[in-house]
Amino acid sequence: MALEIAEQGVLIPGGTSGIGLACARAFAAAGATVCLVGRNGERGRAAAADLGPKAGFIQADCAVPAEVERMAAEAAEQMGRIDTLVCSLGATRLPELLFRQSLEDIRISLTHDVAPFLYAARAVLPAMMAQNGGAVINIASDAGKIATPGESVIGAGMAAIMQFTRGLAIEGKRNGIRANTITPSLVEGTPLTDRLMAEGTFASKIFAKARPLAGLGPTWPADLAALALFLASPAAALITGQAISVNGGISAA
Repeated sequence: MALEIAEQGVLIPGGTSGIGLACARAFAAAGATVCLVGRNGERGRAAAADLGPKAGFIQADCAVPAEVERMAAEAAEQMGRIDTLVCSLGATRLPELLFRQSLEDIRISLTHDVAPFLYAARAVLPAMMAQNGGAVINIASDAGKIATPGESVIGAGMAAIMQFTRGLAIEGKRNGIRANTITPSLVEGTPLTDRLMAEGTFASKIFAKARPLAGLGPTWPADLAALALFLASPAAALITGQAISVNGGISAA
């Protein structure tokens, strides 16, 4: 069964900014021990210091398998256990029509925006299996559910993350491990949305049309963090293998 949040050790790759940092704040406020992971050491150490004495930071590039293995080992040593993994790794590539993308662009999208989710889950799996419990929460995108011009490659990657998480949920249940995906659309106040909405880009034109469809209001990082906190808690002990949209009503996905 899932531990109460205050008893957990929570590892957050991508936790130094945006959605990941909002998740870190939510878990820290609930009393969890939190370990942030990012490539920028200065930013990561500052974020961890801001969260308080129960927060730490590991500098690692989650696109590099050896660094992910080191990350998992150091996190387990720092926190004593890894109960929840929240992967919020963002994206390196912006939407673009397929014929305008090079084969190298596609390779980067898949190896830097998709593979790290798989690496991180695999790296923490032995620790979760040994303690007979854990939660994996992947932050993907509604692009994996809804076909959108310019998101053929991104959408394929996000769908892969969702399907991987479903498979992990089936494999992990015998060891008390749950796995779910959170899929936002536009998330205000994040570096990625700032890049998406930069004036004159292809992505800005697409998402400028989508923005008004969020009839329930814009989505902010704290909205996703609240769901992540719930999915890691005992209240969600029977929820696994799900891909849950948080998008303010942009779609009914």
